[in-house]
Amino acid sequence: MAKKTIQRFLPDHNKIKQQKSLKIFGRLLHDANLWHLNRRSARGAFSVGLFFAFIPVPFQMVLAAAFAIPFRVNLPLSVALVWLTNPLTMPPIFYCSYIVGVFALGQETQPFHFEASWEWLTQSITTIGPAFIVGSLICASVAAIIGYFGIDYLWRRSVNKAWSSRGQ
Repeated sequence: MAKKTIQRFLPDHNKIKQQKSLKIFGRLLHDANLWHLNRRSARGAFSVGLFFAFIPVPFQMVLAAAFAIPFRVNLPLSVALVWLTNPLTMPPIFYCSYIVGVFALGQETQPFHFEASWEWLTQSITTIGPAFIVGSLICASVAAIIGYFGIDYLWRRSVNKAWSSRGQ
């Protein structure tokens, strides 16, 4: 059940191999283990994908692919999970990351107003930057751990349910 549900949402692996941004990995993308979907590859892919979803850097999909390859986890699932943070969800997720960072560093929240300018970015790196980066790393780590153990639990539960329904 879990495997079929996940496979429904995954993009075709041939389309992913043709992505221009992933051409840098060359022949590494031809490893069959990157495309198989089993419990081990799914839980690792959830961990990698969710971790990079919470990291505020450009090219999150490329980073997720770069880490999926050496860990030999499902590449399409890792790349797809990065889209948890999309233009609609990014502001609340990153604001919560900032609040977590403020709490972790024992600071007080600082008022800020976002501006899409280089000047604002360089100024905010020194004011809200440390709390935001620490909060993002904490949230990314927690999401990766929850994703790893959560999908493992759901996968095992699905398999147990399928086996018990066969016996009846």
